[in-house]
Amino acid sequence: MMACVEKMASSHSHATFFLSFSIFLWFSLHIVHVSATEPTVPWYENLPAVAMDYKVHIDPGKEDCYFQYVNPGATFYVSFQVVRGGDGMAGFAVRNPKGDIVHPYQWKPNSEYQEQSSVGGYYSVCIDNQFSRFAGKLVNIYLTVVRYDMWEQYTKDVEELNMNMENFTTTIMGVERNINEMRQYQHHTRGREAWDMSLLTANNTYVVRWSLIQIVVIAITTIVQVYFLRKLFETKTGTGFSKSRI
Repeated sequence: MMACVEKMASSHSHATFFLSFSIFLWFSLHIVHVSATEPTVPWYENLPAVAMDYKVHIDPGKEDCYFQYVNPGATFYVSFQVVRGGDGMAGFAVRNPKGDIVHPYQWKPNSEYQEQSSVGGYYSVCIDNQFSRFAGKLVNIYLTVVRYDMWEQYTKDVEELNMNMENFTTTIMGVERNINEMRQYQHHTRGREAWDMSLLTANNTYVVRWSLIQIVVIAITTIVQVYFLRKLFETKTGTGFSKSRI
């Protein structure tokens, strides 16, 4: 009787172990399947605000496009400014995630585009230098993506904790907007400073080059004048020449 009971207990223990191992294996396979099917999202796409500042070189006769992910409902702002090169102008266009041109091409030294509530997706920012066949352009691009709706989510989370932080959250939202405007102003100021520096450098090179050319021309002119002036006072005597000096 005891042997029968021990045999039944051993069988029950083996069955329990097999069931536990099966459940563990099922969960492991399920987790691996979910991890493999879920798309990987870049870390910066979930941030409340993203600001990017680029300086890019556009070759003559070329067009370069850059893509930026914008969360649904976020505020998207982009501006460009030609720092130096050629006539100081380039084409600038913005396409939404559907491929529609929301900011058409215009040949300008600088331009900007802002969308208060985005539909979400990857926006295309294109810089066109096809009208310039010989001169490359150095272009400054500034991008910002701000998700003001995340502050509202923070407010809801605080209210769930029975804390009255509405005024504090409103103040933070105002500060965030002011900081974003200050960054935009700083971007324009830096771009203008770079443009002025490029203009001063070009003017200095122009003045130095033409000054050297004029010095060389004056020196050559002086040498030629002295040579022909000496030739005027040369006299022929017999078979040879005699030179009289004044």
